[in-house]
Amino acid sequence: MRLGGFVIHGNSADTLDRCLAGIAAVADTCVAVDSRSTDGSADLVRARGFRRVELAWRGYGAARAAAVEALEGCTHVFFLDSDEWLEPEAIAAIRAWKATGGGEAPYHGLVRRDWADLDGHRFLFRTEHHVRLIRREAARWDPSMIVHESLPPAPTVQLPIHVEHRFATSVEAMRSKVDRYALLWALRYRAEGARRKVPAVQKAVHVLRHAVFKGAVARGGGDGWRLAEAVGHYHGRKYALLRELDRGAYPELVQAYAEGRLEELYRMLPG
Repeated sequence: MRLGGFVIHGNSADTLDRCLAGIAAVADTCVAVDSRSTDGSADLVRARGFRRVELAWRGYGAARAAAVEALEGCTHVFFLDSDEWLEPEAIAAIRAWKATGGGEAPYHGLVRRDWADLDGHRFLFRTEHHVRLIRREAARWDPSMIVHESLPPAPTVQLPIHVEHRFATSVEAMRSKVDRYALLWALRYRAEGARRKVPAVQKAVHVLRHAVFKGAVARGGGDGWRLAEAVGHYHGRKYALLRELDRGAYPELVQAYAEGRLEELYRMLPG
């Protein structure tokens, strides 16, 4: 086995170094895709000895595809987002998995722990399973994946290994971020013929799911509820924007996505 590791980053200097440290601790070849950062992130990457790939921002799908291409010669790939990191126990577990050869499954899933830190109140918001160890030939991202860049379904082995994630430091910033993601989601999934759903129902379902069933209120109290409401807002907003696009809203964005002008699309996004 040869494991290639990568991260995609912009101006991420405040979180990037511990992310790079985790990747470097488990990967044989390391790549950082830099969307033209200006805050010193590139210096952190150079200091860690990563290969840098500079790429104008066209979305995570395009950036991940570029990273996989740069990791030629690797049998498997592993990635972290720039605000994620590995604790020592996870590093040891991934190294142990590597020693087994990785098996034949195309995907291996890890457990991501989403941490909130709201004005000094730190708590675990939720845990989710995400595919992070992938046979290189199965790592088929493409530029159309402008948001929710999940790989096509395939057999997946779940591993009890944790990835830590700085999920939220402000509810207001989270709402602003998810509004942008919701519009990208609507653009992509309208083109793919997504089923229309009632926005208010989607919001209520996801608020309840995160606040109660995933335990955000039990662990975070009122802050857990406010953050669950922001996540629910995202899921409702996606379908509200889908309806707006059906009625002719954002024609310039629809056209840019259809024509593959993704760099221009990101420049035109509101907010």
